[in-house]
Amino acid sequence: MKSIGDGVVSVDAMGRIEFMNEAASKLTGWGAAEALGRPAAEVICLRCKTTLEPLVNPLEIVLQRNAPMRLPVGTVLLRRDGKQSAIEDSTAPIHDHNGMLSGAVMLFHDVTSSQQLVLQMAHLASHDVLTDLPNRAMLDDRIRQAVAAGERNNGAFAVLYLDLDRFKRINDSLGHAVGDLLLCSVADRLRACVRNSDTVCRQGGDEFLVLLADQQSQHHAAAAAEKILAELGRPHEIGGHALLVSASIGISVFPDDGHDAATLIKNADTAMYRAKAGGRCNAQFYKHDMNLLAVERQQMEADLRHALEQGQFVLYYQVKVELASGRASGAEALLRWEHPQHGTVGPERFLPVAEDVGLIVPLGRWVLKEACAQARRWQNEGVALETMAVNVSAQEFRRPDFADCVREVLRQTGLAPGCLELEISESSLMRDVEASNAMLSSLKDIGVRLAVDDFGTGYSSLSCLTRFPLDALKIDRSFVSAIGAPGDARVIASVALAMGNALGYRIIAQGVEAQVQVDFLKARGCTEGQGFFFGGPLTAAEFSRRMAAKAGAYLR
Repeated sequence: MKSIGDGVVSVDAMGRIEFMNEAASKLTGWGAAEALGRPAAEVICLRCKTTLEPLVNPLEIVLQRNAPMRLPVGTVLLRRDGKQSAIEDSTAPIHDHNGMLSGAVMLFHDVTSSQQLVLQMAHLASHDVLTDLPNRAMLDDRIRQAVAAGERNNGAFAVLYLDLDRFKRINDSLGHAVGDLLLCSVADRLRACVRNSDTVCRQGGDEFLVLLADQQSQHHAAAAAEKILAELGRPHEIGGHALLVSASIGISVFPDDGHDAATLIKNADTAMYRAKAGGRCNAQFYKHDMNLLAVERQQMEADLRHALEQGQFVLYYQVKVELASGRASGAEALLRWEHPQHGTVGPERFLPVAEDVGLIVPLGRWVLKEACAQARRWQNEGVALETMAVNVSAQEFRRPDFADCVREVLRQTGLAPGCLELEISESSLMRDVEASNAMLSSLKDIGVRLAVDDFGTGYSSLSCLTRFPLDALKIDRSFVSAIGAPGDARVIASVALAMGNALGYRIIAQGVEAQVQVDFLKARGCTEGQGFFFGGPLTAAEFSRRMAAKAGAYLR
């Protein structure tokens, strides 16, 4: 130790100095014999460089947390004679041959290059680069220790598998740099939610794992999960954005749900998918029948990829009717999956999975091209429709090449731009107003029509919508269903229609199912209606026959 040019100090489990080399003596001004047995904070006096506020000694912190750490940038060591020295350090726990904490060691900044490299490599091998949280390898080791302790003491602990809800939408809309900052913010809040004896790990992407050591019951794990959900639910101030993010949490408990790290994590993962299926932003404990659901989801992922390759997706079409004249004014393309075993599968079952596994963009582009091609075929056959409406997912809308894709599809199919109406959800538009406006302007330059889907669901304001180059607002079906309901429910629909008319846009009402709704909508200036009152979704062939039978007249 005398030949080492760096300061080295070690303490026992009580935080008392038990060793100090010559370099440490020179830096602190304490002789090794004088320092022996003294508290670490008395010998190694640390201050913040800018404020000179005292800092908690890292040796004490390491003994409390049983985890390595480093001093913050700008730390100074106050020598015994009052002089200051800027230092950087690496402080780590010391364990005996039984793995028990026996002390801690602190190496000052001037370590040799080889020692510094070893420390850096050791840290990188056990920590996530982005968040500096322990990685999966370290968590597995901690779980192995917890299993061993649990088996010795007949104890229990819990593993939480946490996945951020719809994090990909933030990445797609605001970029990966903002997404990375959000992940770091989430990591900081998770650290603050748990005890020093617990472990927070980044599994990868937007997934995190939490080891709750020494949990006495499921109640304690549930309380911890609720605390995490509440803490993550507060707005994250990132890059000028107040981002809201929720999480789905799955919980497995030792020993009931597994006796090793792999099984406990797998079962917590399974429970997490049940939490997502249950509406997201909630926590679920693992139950043994969940494995069947996990297998079904994995099978759906595989089937979806195969379906896209094998052309199992089809489009159905639902008519839109001009309320003033009763004539068919357009159609909306609706995606269905013709599953070879399960028959026709609706989008509510497979689109969330397609979003999670990255298939929503290629699937959306297929829908766009097929819908435009069908609209052109109908024109050639003499079917009189002004517009073909196509829904656009948030992931598609946020891609920089989306406008180019639309332009190319129109070129390939020969459909005039004015015959295509793209429907973008209100929530997608409001995630980033400036980016949305730029994309809408690019699409408007092509000549396509633009509509806001699910208008009135509470995301946007009139001032924001007036900034967008829109053609139509599609009133959410929840407002239409209120028409004819008892009490004052129809007032809600009147307000939504009045807002749309105030902006001077075409108003389209979806979910029309009764004559009383048609009369109400017409009286209040609604332009078009869509719903089962006029007809449900039909195949292209059925739609053609329906149009011929109706001769374009849907209202008398």
